[in-house]
Amino acid sequence: MKQIQAVIRPDKLDAVKDALVAIGVNGLTVIPVQGFGQQFGHTEVYRGVKIEARLLSKLMLMTVVPDDKADAVIEAFKSSARTGEVGDGKIWVLPVESTVRIRTGESGEVVVG
Repeated sequence: MKQIQAVIRPDKLDAVKDALVAIGVNGLTVIPVQGFGQQFGHTEVYRGVKIEARLLSKLMLMTVVPDDKADAVIEAFKSSARTGEVGDGKIWVLPVESTVRIRTGESGEVVVG
């Protein structure tokens, strides 16, 4: 199994979610995060005062899928979150040793779905 994490622009959440549902992914965790990469933040003007926002608001998405579905999930993230501009985000793929559903005690890929 693989855990796939991605940091994306907040306005791309619905597109990513729809792409994942279309390929049969039925579990997703969404966490609001702040950070910077190549953009190094941006400058805003508030009441005539220039303010540098060093951290940008993004969303971190996480899902766990069977190994054979990982490539499709990565492609869904890439195709639905991409604008072609700096700040589109990143994807990480990590191995998952085991999973357990707390409610039933089930474990393994049956939990991932």
